[in-house]
Amino acid sequence: MTDIPNTPTPSVPLTESRPVRVLAVVAALGILAAFLVLPLGSVFAQALAKGTGAFLEAIREPDALAAIRLTLLVAAIAVPANLIFGIAAAWAITRFDFRGRNLLISLIDLPFSVSPVISGLVWVLLFGAHGWFGPWLAAHGLKIVFAVPGLVLATIFVTFPFVARELIPLMLAQGRDEEEAALTLGAGWFTIMRRVTLPNVRNGLLAGILLCNARAMGEFGAVSVVSGHIRGLTNTMPLHIEILYNEYDYVGAFAVASLLALLALVTLVVKALLERGHRRTGAH
Repeated sequence: MTDIPNTPTPSVPLTESRPVRVLAVVAALGILAAFLVLPLGSVFAQALAKGTGAFLEAIREPDALAAIRLTLLVAAIAVPANLIFGIAAAWAITRFDFRGRNLLISLIDLPFSVSPVISGLVWVLLFGAHGWFGPWLAAHGLKIVFAVPGLVLATIFVTFPFVARELIPLMLAQGRDEEEAALTLGAGWFTIMRRVTLPNVRNGLLAGILLCNARAMGEFGAVSVVSGHIRGLTNTMPLHIEILYNEYDYVGAFAVASLLALLALVTLVVKALLERGHRRTGAH
């Protein structure tokens, strides 16, 4: 396999006039304000519409706390699982030539092209009461759909490309020279992975984990199909928000939604800091 050369991109001087550049910047900022800043601001405004007391009461409500705990539990299982898969997949794709390599790359991208609702229906088809394995699971007292295992499986499916897709281009650009040098010095594959490969892609790995975690906590379509919407038991934060909104409890709905919005903002800030640190490291 031929490594992708890490050659600098030649700088191209700007030929547009200053008014054109200013207009482009203003248009971009205007679009961001209209589609990102204003909706986020309205979420926090609605959450605090009746004061901080009502906001805190909505957050401390038992069903809201159960939804928050369940969301954290599902993410705590799905993210490490996708971390292991992402590292293994990126290592295999960038370091080895094998039959089925292109198929593996296509399968990694599959959740990006398949609707999350469809992925949820697949789990129902497999593990539902009338699914392929439903009768066997029922006979053994096991429950996957409309329970936590179904939520975890649905979340893993929709989030497993994030870590792999962050690592693959970085590991291709990194090449195999340092790893081969470590191998000639007698290092084992685990030592090479821990001391050579992962430190070189640390920022990308952390960015993939952040994106995976944010998507896992905010996923709606797939978990909605497999959850059964059992209040206080199988409702994650997005599902709890939908229920509150449909019941016209706008303060409660937007209060929980503000937590997800804060998560998204923190994720973007941390990711930007990591990318900034990566650029500084590359410059030196």
